Amino acid sequence: MSNSSTRVPRAARWLPALIAAVLAACGGGGDAPATGTMRVSLTDAPACGYDAVHVTVEKVRVHQSGTAADADGGWQELVLAQPRRVDLLSLTNGVLEDLGSTTLPAGTYTQVRLVLADNSAADPMANSVTPTGAAEVALDTPSAQQSGLKIKTNFTVAPTQVADLVLDFDACKSVVKRGTTGRYNLKPVLTAIPVFAAAGNAVQGYVAQALANGSTAVSVQQAGVVVKATAPDAATGRFVLSPVPVGSYDLVLTADGRVTSVITGVPVIDTARTTIGSETARLDPPASTMRTASGTVLFSGGGTTIPDAMVRALQKLTGGPTVELIARPTDAVTGAFSYALPASAPQRGGYVAGPALPTFTADTGAAAKYTLEALVPGKPAQTADIDLSGADVTTLFTVAP
Repeated sequence: MSNSSTRVPRAARWLPALIAAVLAACGGGGDAPATGTMRVSLTDAPACGYDAVHVTVEKVRVHQSGTAADADGGWQELVLAQPRRVDLLSLTNGVLEDLGSTTLPAGTYTQVRLVLADNSAADPMANSVTPTGAAEVALDTPSAQQSGLKIKTNFTVAPTQVADLVLDFDACKSVVKRGTTGRYNLKPVLTAIPVFAAAGNAVQGYVAQALANGSTAVSVQQAGVVVKATAPDAATGRFVLSPVPVGSYDLVLTADGRVTSVITGVPVIDTARTTIGSETARLDPPASTMRTASGTVLFSGGGTTIPDAMVRALQKLTGGPTVELIARPTDAVTGAFSYALPASAPQRGGYVAGPALPTFTADTGAAAKYTLEALVPGKPAQTADIDLSGADVTTLFTVAP
């Protein structure tokens, strides 16, 4: 199956769909229902420990009811002419994979389903992962993909207008290792982001070239929840976070062997991109000793593993905010997790407009202090406060079945 795809600037992609929507609206009778156009793209956050993560997309389904079941009426579909195999790891730094457009009844849609092709005898690697330094292996996909991977959303298709919807597929949080079997599960972590303007809804900047090495992640967050993340470009150190809804964010930079850098109050508008520093003023946090926070997440009683648990590592800066440094699924067989985290104090600064970086100060009160949060679907979140100032820490989470 071909891996080819078409990627064009977002503004250029809108015009044909907009013309089609206008012609469709003008061609109907006076009593014809109002219609608009939905255009869908796919993007990704940075991944960890993988050279490629492929998924094969067949169609996108949308519904105006967030509780609509598979067999209910009212579903609208964007069906690709041919299933498209996409390497999610190529979709960082604002790169979008255009899945196409379709005409929809005007209205507000609150449910999206992304339907993937099955791994089959004819195409056994339709959905696959290539671990760094290892061979490509098939991803075991959930049975739910038959009806589509469900995403909650809220976007409006206005009469004769184009609604641009970006599906953000977090490959790193979606690929689950299965012990020493050499097999991996696909547990999709997806969000749907409506995009309202081509000129803005983005944050861009540069990291020091030494940090453009695959271990660095840059994200914008609100209250410790990542809204968009990416990895800097390996050749230039440039990062682009897009699309990002209008609002105020904390920009968080994490890198192996460096302290965590946080810039608070980063504004995102829809008329222009927000720039952090410049090509000559790059983010370059100081070095830090790294220590390991590891452990397991198990069901209580028999110590049975949980196939779809996730653990987040959070750090609360003095006076706030709380930021997420890393979040990964636990091993589906062993329940294990292991994170390298800085032992030195994080640095923080307030956003400044223009080409200069903010003045950073070390938050010594937050040094080496973290909160681990274990998440299991349908169960209350469990947390554990840890201190890595003196040594590595191991944590056991037990969850009632």
